[in-house]
Amino acid sequence: MTTVIAAGIDVGRDSLDVAIAPTGRSFRAPNVAQGVEVVVDRLKRAGVSRVVLESIGTYAQRLVRALADAGFAVGVVDPKRIRALRLAEGKRAKTDRLDARLIARFALLMSDAARPIPDADALRLRALSTRRRQLVEMAAMEKTRLKQALDPEIAESINATLAALAAERARVEHQLEACARLQPDGERRRQLLITAPGVGPAVAITLLADLPELGTLNRKAVASLAGLAPQVDESGTRKGHAHIAGGRPCVRTALYLAALAAVRCDPTFKARYQAMRLAGKPAKVALIATARHLLLALNAMLAENRPWTTKSA
Repeated sequence: MTTVIAAGIDVGRDSLDVAIAPTGRSFRAPNVAQGVEVVVDRLKRAGVSRVVLESIGTYAQRLVRALADAGFAVGVVDPKRIRALRLAEGKRAKTDRLDARLIARFALLMSDAARPIPDADALRLRALSTRRRQLVEMAAMEKTRLKQALDPEIAESINATLAALAAERARVEHQLEACARLQPDGERRRQLLITAPGVGPAVAITLLADLPELGTLNRKAVASLAGLAPQVDESGTRKGHAHIAGGRPCVRTALYLAALAAVRCDPTFKARYQAMRLAGKPAKVALIATARHLLLALNAMLAENRPWTTKSA
């Protein structure tokens, strides 16, 4: 029987705290290119096969890419799962080294923690998609300020900022579309997606960038990944309401907006939405159900390599 050796890494801005399980060994390296090389080399020599990190932002991107390129099974997991293990163990103390050891134990226990890591082009596509959303959000804030501006000088400044944001958004969107076309079957997948009601170029690009698994997963898995799977809350005789939770917020938002457009312009979606409303479902619940239905239809379209038809609805 082969013993799995796993590592947990607590990633900081300046340092990488590494722990190996079940040996319990640990070390620290600087979070720079040379430090990443040291980590990869030491993990190889220790016989580590699985590495887990917390998904805490951009500080780990260079390390994650290096680990994946070196052949490790890498998992980037929700910090809530790590905290749940600390709670289950009854631990209270918290330092970077203790966190690394906790993550290593998690890596050893949870065989599902490791997931395929996107390649460099996919990460660039996702980064451009994120930047586009940031520019849209900044423009929305400036438009709110413009409504409140009383002085002409302030209004002029805001309008200049809006013009600059619009120009930058156009530039990023051009890069985003070009990057999407470079993805394997990127243009084909984009063309299939935009045949669906409510799915325009912006929603299609968001799905390609932030939900690349679309078309490769089953119904339950893709709904959960998009944050559109209802989570049941029941205990004994109590029947709680099911709520959506988790997933990728940007994907959920894009699908919600697509559903909003679909129930306005597509007769089939409109009829289904109105039927749910007549059955007593709140408007937002009906729209979320529509978004989930649209997602599942898109997943099937990409899996079967076919455009939207009335049967898809």
